[in-house]
Amino acid sequence: MGARSAVLSDGVVTLRAWEPNDAAAVFRACQDADIQRFLPVPRPYTEASARDFVAIRRADWDGDEERSFAITDARTGEVLGSIARHRRAAHRAEFGYWVAAQARGRGVATRALRLMADWSLAAGFIRLELFTHPDNHASGRVAERAGFTREGLRRAWNLDRDGNPEDAIFFVLVRGDPPG
Repeated sequence: MGARSAVLSDGVVTLRAWEPNDAAAVFRACQDADIQRFLPVPRPYTEASARDFVAIRRADWDGDEERSFAITDARTGEVLGSIARHRRAAHRAEFGYWVAAQARGRGVATRALRLMADWSLAAGFIRLELFTHPDNHASGRVAERAGFTREGLRRAWNLDRDGNPEDAIFFVLVRGDPPG
């Protein structure tokens, strides 16, 4: 890890590489019903699940395809959530994020997504995208406030835990788009 990891901050939130002691905060956050509803996290979500999550996300810095950050409070260092960038092609990346229940409604996810989008565009990506569950209106609002445009509904994009098809709403930001 080390030299290739980055720290991004706007003075309110800081994005930094995951640390082993972050697992306790991840465990607490992933007990939330909305995180379990909208993300493919294990159920039940155990302390071992949290340790595995942190270890995998730390390893994202070992290659060039993935970049994962803990979203933290810039003042206190408290872990507020997670955001990741997944390279899908040389010019295209996909984002995913979650925010702990106690940190919602404060603009945390929007700030984190803006930081990641700006950083990714500066790194040469042209198309940034993310998708949400059709019922996850809050996540869609985050994307739009961060400058992403709703691109449309993709039918049967995912499978739920039971193997049933689920639709997804896609949001996109292309280099050169007018600011959010």
